[in-house]
Amino acid sequence: MDFPDLTGQVAVITGSSRGIGKNIALRLARAGADIVVAAKSELSRDSLPGSIHETVSEIEALGRQALAVRTNVRDAEQLESMVEAALERFGRIDILINNAGALHWRSIADTPPKRYDLMMEVNARAAFVASHFVLPHMIERGSGTIIQMSPPIDLRMLPGKTGYCMSKFGMSLLAMGMGAEVKATEIKSCALWPATAIESQATINHKLGGPQYWRKADILADAVGAILAANSEQVNGKCLVDEDVLSLMGVSDFEQYNCVEGGTPMRIVGDGGGDASLWQS
Repeated sequence: MDFPDLTGQVAVITGSSRGIGKNIALRLARAGADIVVAAKSELSRDSLPGSIHETVSEIEALGRQALAVRTNVRDAEQLESMVEAALERFGRIDILINNAGALHWRSIADTPPKRYDLMMEVNARAAFVASHFVLPHMIERGSGTIIQMSPPIDLRMLPGKTGYCMSKFGMSLLAMGMGAEVKATEIKSCALWPATAIESQATINHKLGGPQYWRKADILADAVGAILAANSEQVNGKCLVDEDVLSLMGVSDFEQYNCVEGGTPMRIVGDGGGDASLWQS
């Protein structure tokens, strides 16, 4: 697909020190955007390789500007400071991608309150708070795109991961509600989720299959580009799956995204909804 030209635009991406968030940040930078890299990691570790400073260095090597903002998304004041730092440095925010996430796929009985609180605060609450601070600036400018990295609300996903789904579905409801609230503007609000498991630190650390069953994060980066290129009616207020939004842009070859040639990516959602058998703990 033809990735949109983002020259002069500024994207704020949470959780962009590694994995999917970093991949999206680099893809948007290659398209001309300047990037605010917002995450907690300032130092790379064996268990969690990557840092906000490494991502910034790679973006700058592409000829774009980048700003590292250490951000604990559980802290509303830090999220507000993240937005203020972005506006002070670049004077605008065109794109917000709430990508930071916490994962705990366990039954209700096996989900301690602290783990539940972590998921709710990192997923649903952080996405709401970040959107709250960014949205007024987009309304004032009359344009912008806010993407929540969360799934379609498919209740078949619930068994064995109810707490997690409550937190992620909250992000999807945010995308839908905000889409209705900004319907009369040029602002786009939507959610985006992969149809299959994606290679990331989460799938690696939680041992969710292996490379044969994963796709590269490139498919989500391209799907973000498709959302940015789409008109408001195609995406606003919707919970989109990467395959579906890429199809809007004429992409039909998804095997190019496989981590292993001839691999069989594990489907988690799409084709009319999630397959609950693939979401069991």
